[in-house]
Amino acid sequence: MVDRRQVLTFRVRSQQLDRAEGTLADTAVLDIGAQDTGPDGGRWALAVRGVDVTALDGEDLILLWTVRGAPHLYRRADLAEVAAAVEPFSDPDAGKRVYDAAKPLRAAGIGILAALDEVADRMRAVVTRPIVKGDVSGRLAELLPEPYLRFCRPCDATHPYEMPFRLAAVRAGLELRLDTSPPVLQRISGFRKAATPSDRFDLIRAYLRLLGPATPQHVAGYLDAPVKEVKAHWPQDVVEVPVDGEPRWLLAADEAALAPTDAPVTRLLGPFDLFLQAKDRATLLPDPARAKELWPVLGRPGAVLADGELVGTWRPRKAGRALTIAVQPWRQLPRTRREAVVAQAERLAAYRGVPLAGVEFAD
Repeated sequence: MVDRRQVLTFRVRSQQLDRAEGTLADTAVLDIGAQDTGPDGGRWALAVRGVDVTALDGEDLILLWTVRGAPHLYRRADLAEVAAAVEPFSDPDAGKRVYDAAKPLRAAGIGILAALDEVADRMRAVVTRPIVKGDVSGRLAELLPEPYLRFCRPCDATHPYEMPFRLAAVRAGLELRLDTSPPVLQRISGFRKAATPSDRFDLIRAYLRLLGPATPQHVAGYLDAPVKEVKAHWPQDVVEVPVDGEPRWLLAADEAALAPTDAPVTRLLGPFDLFLQAKDRATLLPDPARAKELWPVLGRPGAVLADGELVGTWRPRKAGRALTIAVQPWRQLPRTRREAVVAQAERLAAYRGVPLAGVEFAD
């Protein structure tokens, strides 16, 4: 029997949140992608795992719309395998991933994978130079037939459906230019896709390796894929691991890493850090009130990780150039942990390139 404490410390170690230094090449979260949402997104996720991000640029990293249509950072050198790994497993899987866009396409007799290819072909033809997302969307609205389009009331305009647009971008060999808002799409030089991804980049295996032990339902939730498809591609080299009485699975090679141990580190996790993306939220945070605070519908805070547990939330506040970190602890933090939080806040301010005005603890 494995308890939640062992699960959390396993994830701290497997995601390398306990290390002081690391390189881009050996940073495990880049195998599954580091979500790059908000100012403390993908590169901050690398920084809290010990990577010096000051010199990283587009030669090292590539930003793609992939899992759940969200922007994720990867190593540029891994692009071919990543492009293969993020492909839907099948037409039904693609239909689930594009949400409401599937219904009009199917009604018109268009397969979802075929539709993604059609959108990708049109996108690549449009993006012959770096172009802002809105302009690409507007041009596609002129080129694509009705089943691919929707009327947007807030804009009073017709747009392509959002998820096919995002999921087709990698198929089109397009990346998002780093540090652009609104996002700018551009062609990937020398783009190619591997025939199949290696085990390292297989998303089911990566989830089990970084967010296990897990069930097919957890992995399906992360991918927005049907559970049936995940089960059909479930690895053979797994072991069953009961977690608080629930059967879950882990790659057999990782079973020994579940041994009880401490995780004596403090980190300020960004709102979309991989550690917080696990689909067993009740394991991460059993208190429903605290879970609601950490994962609101809009405006997610960051999370304070201390000694392998989520112990509070944090939010950045800017006044001029200075940064203040407002921390809401869920329990009394000892002096040493408060000092560690302040040290992490200083690190965050340095990452943002601004002075730290202070850390405010709400007691």
